[in-house]
Amino acid sequence: MVMTYKQALVYFYSLTNYEVKSASAYAPQYFDLCRVQRLLDALGNPERSFRTIHVAGTKGKGSTSAVLASILQQAGYRTGLYTSPHLHSFRERIQLNGEMIREDEVARLAERIRPIALADPELTTFEVATALAFDHFARAGAQVVVVEVGLGGRLDATNVVQPIVAVITTIGHDHMHILGRTLAEIATEKAGIIKPGTPVVCALQEAAAMRVIERQCAERAAPLHAASRLWRWRGTDRTLQCQEFTASRRGDGAQTLRDLCLPLLGAHQLRNAVVALETVEVLRTANLAIDEQAVRLGLRAVRWPGRFELLGTRPYFVVDGAHNVDSARVLARAIHDYFPGVKPWFVLGILSDKDIPAILKQLLPIGAGAFLASSHHPRATEPHELQRLAAQHHVSTWVCESISEATSRAIEQAGPDGLVVAAGSFTTAGAAREAWFRLRGQPLPALDP
Repeated sequence: MVMTYKQALVYFYSLTNYEVKSASAYAPQYFDLCRVQRLLDALGNPERSFRTIHVAGTKGKGSTSAVLASILQQAGYRTGLYTSPHLHSFRERIQLNGEMIREDEVARLAERIRPIALADPELTTFEVATALAFDHFARAGAQVVVVEVGLGGRLDATNVVQPIVAVITTIGHDHMHILGRTLAEIATEKAGIIKPGTPVVCALQEAAAMRVIERQCAERAAPLHAASRLWRWRGTDRTLQCQEFTASRRGDGAQTLRDLCLPLLGAHQLRNAVVALETVEVLRTANLAIDEQAVRLGLRAVRWPGRFELLGTRPYFVVDGAHNVDSARVLARAIHDYFPGVKPWFVLGILSDKDIPAILKQLLPIGAGAFLASSHHPRATEPHELQRLAAQHHVSTWVCESISEATSRAIEQAGPDGLVVAAGSFTTAGAAREAWFRLRGQPLPALDP
């Protein structure tokens, strides 16, 4: 009998899944590149049939990947995009020219992979998903694929690719129980995607992280393009639909791009966009034809849900996947920039392995109150524990049975002129999006069974 999409998902999630179960360490016994390489070898090495851009980092790697894929698509390339996690459906992770992989294609490829994977019972959910994505892109004739690292870099399943450029977005403190306690240790794992002789585009970094990246580039004779040193940029206008900016590149290939429009909101997204602009410069040296019009249209057309995403008004309703202290700080800044003087009502659900007190310290003092709930994620923190940790901030909090209930109550409390912000994890952001669409009678996004 032919496997169904639901059966394919059951199969994926029956494997070891480090997205819901934390590994004890970032070590080969948990993350083994040999496993995924053996699987890809058995599939005929689909990862070698297209050109790859590999993107690692703590903050902004998904947004940067989405911008790059949008620009490449506008340049006329058949473009794949592989990202994680997803908000609503596994299919979001595997996109070709902006379209999610079809359910029947997931089932067909899972059926092809499963008998091969049986020979290697240690394969993980992410390793099998990565192989499936590469197989799909190869069969669909992708020319260029933007591949986002899942966790870390050095031992991530995606690190089997041989990219034409490696991109490292801003590195911060996250997954410290796995990647290391210091910024230098975390940066060492992220910089593990650097390959000998392969250009590296790097975002603005703290000094400790930058030293690691510079050292590893030097050791591997990998040309380093530090976007923040090569580009200057400034916002020129800002609305709740788009931010306009000007970006100027210095040195070889000097240029100024004016009146650029980016629908991703927040000053941090301009930094991500500039990393994408420098990556385009590197891609041009790799004989990819990307003209200025493709850059402009790609920036304008990019969509990346769940990242300071304004879903509607009356009240203003924003969802953001902020799930660590750095992203919570960025979210607080964006709220201040776009809604000055407004105290948001928060919908919060945070995973238990995060630095919850530090996240709450960034958000609760700027809020009017918070509705606390657990998402469906197995590592979701019990909301009464969130309430206990929130007590020191002297902000009103309410425990709710679900993100849907929390969303509904926050909207009611905010009133038509207020602001609601749902954050704390991508599962919280996804559940809040679904709740908003249901409350407003709008079509739901594609959901998994």
